[in-house]
Amino acid sequence: MIRTTADGPVRVVTVDRPERRNALRPADLDELAAAVAGADPEATPVVYLRGAGGHFSAGADLDSVATLEAPEAFARRGQRVATAIADAPAVVVAGIDGAARGGGVELALACDVRVATPRATFAEPGVRFGLFGAWGGTVRLPRIVGEGEALDFALSGRAVDAEEARRMGLVSRVVDDPRSVADEIAGNRPDALRAIKERLRDDADDETRERAEAEAFARLHGRYVDDIRETREGGRE
Repeated sequence: MIRTTADGPVRVVTVDRPERRNALRPADLDELAAAVAGADPEATPVVYLRGAGGHFSAGADLDSVATLEAPEAFARRGQRVATAIADAPAVVVAGIDGAARGGGVELALACDVRVATPRATFAEPGVRFGLFGAWGGTVRLPRIVGEGEALDFALSGRAVDAEEARRMGLVSRVVDDPRSVADEIAGNRPDALRAIKERLRDDADDETRERAEAEAFARLHGRYVDDIRETREGGRE
């Protein structure tokens, strides 16, 4: 169901259930969390999350949802997976092709960077069945696109295409090959990637964040100076 491969500095995590548009069952969620959170940020500083068969993910498998005995626990399970993605030490890039629906949108929202192909579409259709996305979507969506856009998107249940998603801020780029963005990011220093993610994800007060920013910069600067010194000394040998 969840396939993981290492390709140089990028760990590719694929939701592989194309016959169900990569819909996720409860057990699949734990497997997905382990695949993303288990990446070594030094060896594979970037995780590329994608779906198989021309779609990203339809979200929660509706057959599983219809038979839930503990719906609150299921929602909390999905929230833990989204948090594991957001808190992963590696940078997580969502490559969104085809449909992202419901929980698929919510898992993408937890990623650090969301990149769509021109074929991508996004929707939270649960409202039509009397449900809504409960894997952290009501928390992350307004933070990312703003309250007005979030309310319109979630309350209407309508599908938006890739260009509208980019205008909303739901994705940052629309490209033919989202993997190229993961490769671009992976070409940078792992320690700098990790520091930037930590700083941008920090939700402390401004003064605390600025102090941590200065401390992180000082640590990176020390390594930068060491690298220059080693390069110069190596050139004299």
